[in-house]
Amino acid sequence: MPRLCMTEDEKYMKEAMKQARKAYALGEVPIGCVIVHDGRIIGRGYNRRNTDKNTLAHAEITAINKASKVIGDWRLEECTLYVTLEPCQMCAGAIVQARIPKVVMACMNPKAGCAGSILNILDMPQFNHQVEMTKGVLEEECSRMLKEFFVELRARNKMEKEAAKLEQQET
Repeated sequence: MPRLCMTEDEKYMKEAMKQARKAYALGEVPIGCVIVHDGRIIGRGYNRRNTDKNTLAHAEITAINKASKVIGDWRLEECTLYVTLEPCQMCAGAIVQARIPKVVMACMNPKAGCAGSILNILDMPQFNHQVEMTKGVLEEECSRMLKEFFVELRARNKMEKEAAKLEQQET
């Protein structure tokens, strides 16, 4: 029997998924993030690395920047960050630096994740701040979106290679 009510984590992960869809529409890897403080979204972000030609244009970094402006401080000590894909080393480090106490993730990232997959920057006792984590919230939907994106990307890349080959043969 299907559940009728959505948890708070699911509600905000759906908002992060809206951000991920914005990235998808730009042809970017669909990763989205929201930061919540006192039941209100104060920061939103989505992957824009290729669009902005900027290594730092990750969903989490954008959302942290926006949330910090709203709070008026670099410390986001009473916030929860929701992200559709496990943070990379840069984003995990920024989360620790921002003193965010809780991160809710949809999918793990076995190739580049630094919240448990490759290493866990969010829970290193050597740092002065550790982050509580919840994993797997709306994992299936987020995973499906990522898989669809990469299937389309591979098909697009294949078509571009074939077109370049044909063009080369014509010259």
